[in-house]
Amino acid sequence: TMAPLTEDRTAPSGLLAGYDTDGFYDEAVDDAGELRPEYEVLFDRLRAMTHEELARRAAMSDDTMRKRGVTFTLTAEPDAEGDEDLERTLPMDVLPRVIGGAAWRELEAGLIQRVSALNAFLEDLYVGERAAVRDGIVPWWLVTSSDGFVREAVGVPAPSGVRCLVAGLDLVRGADGRLRVLEDNLRNPSGISYVLENRDLMTRLFPSIVRAHRVRPVGNYGELLLRALRSVAPAGVADPCVVVMTPGIHNAAYFEHAFLAHQMGVELVEGNDLLVDGQRVYMRTTEGPRPVHVIYRRLDDRFLDPVGFRSGSYIGVPGLLTAARAGTVTLANAVGNGVADDKAVYPFVPDLVRYYLNEEPLLPNVGTYCLWDPDQRAAVLDRLDELVTKPVDGAGGYGLVIGPRASDEELAVLRAEIEADPRGWISQEVVQLSRVPTVAEDGLAGRHVDLRPFIISSTDGIEVVPGGLTRVALEKGSLIVNSSQGGGSKDTWVLRG
Repeated sequence: TMAPLTEDRTAPSGLLAGYDTDGFYDEAVDDAGELRPEYEVLFDRLRAMTHEELARRAAMSDDTMRKRGVTFTLTAEPDAEGDEDLERTLPMDVLPRVIGGAAWRELEAGLIQRVSALNAFLEDLYVGERAAVRDGIVPWWLVTSSDGFVREAVGVPAPSGVRCLVAGLDLVRGADGRLRVLEDNLRNPSGISYVLENRDLMTRLFPSIVRAHRVRPVGNYGELLLRALRSVAPAGVADPCVVVMTPGIHNAAYFEHAFLAHQMGVELVEGNDLLVDGQRVYMRTTEGPRPVHVIYRRLDDRFLDPVGFRSGSYIGVPGLLTAARAGTVTLANAVGNGVADDKAVYPFVPDLVRYYLNEEPLLPNVGTYCLWDPDQRAAVLDRLDELVTKPVDGAGGYGLVIGPRASDEELAVLRAEIEADPRGWISQEVVQLSRVPTVAEDGLAGRHVDLRPFIISSTDGIEVVPGGLTRVALEKGSLIVNSSQGGGSKDTWVLRG
């Protein structure tokens, strides 16, 4: 049990004494050193706290996360030898990120717009006329050369065109203070369990502060997700059976799989818990096979079905793709979504918004260069040391090269890899990620952050969970916020009104 914070409103606040923005855009402190309006209440309420007390609360947070088993698996570089995966708690910094109500409404509209266009593109690609390709919005060769394009998914239906039932878009704020989309995650985006756990923990650590801010709740996510999953059940099913399908306990995000099944009150299953008979999916139970209508699957496309995909997969279900094609079971997210979050397709998303919605994009991309284009490639190779370059099929921050911090040898290797496979890389302008005050060893210090909001599509429309996962680079000066490389997280507060 955590004692509530004792608030002495007359005590001077020393938490931000000596705080330096270091020339970065700081989300709590402006260029004049004044608190931004949405942070005033927070620091007014914290004025009674010393850094030692805040650090003590941070230690309590880590201990609670450990006891609850809130873990994430740190994975070594794919080509590393002799390293083992390390399971650890996801550190939560106890100073929240705060977003005002008006700013959130603008962001929410942009997120809904972008996901609407991506759903339309995927539906058009797999069961439509491929109009965006026909009309030259996205090159066909780029689609077919994507590892995320699944030919076996062509013709597989998705109720009401809901292919990205759960989307997680990574946003960054640069020096101009404007949020931009860095990546679209449309396959199996993870992190929502940490959003819910962070909020629960912050409510215990600082109950009166959370109440004073009138923070919009996130605790109904399980209900929201279950409602969306039930909405995409095959036609005519009155009381659909929903399950969460996991690769197993050794998966890096297994905690989240079990957490979400518990939140929704549905079964957590592995491949060997399911069977296909007569193009219908059943779950093995002690009372015999039970029909399954919706599978929230948390494993990659190629492992889903050893008949339809990778024959050596021991974690899939033989015949699952056949059942999905017959429309007797719905897979969420849909198979083949990876083509739309391929980093090589990312530069075309603003045009997809214009094409499908006839609207100007509300959320811009980060400035990006397509290295298969000879002119753009030549320009990039002249300034590799100024850009961030990424493999298009990379994830978790692996493989990216931050030009200004790379050695001459690293840049030479990168140059050779680009010239050998230009389709496999993109380059982007460096974004000096915004910073938020974070508990450091000797006081509060600015640390770089990004934001992953979660967007839920259903047959009734699209909803955005208020806030999302703020990932924070805990190491001083680091721009790498990925959890898989040692980043931490913050609770994200969206204010009412």
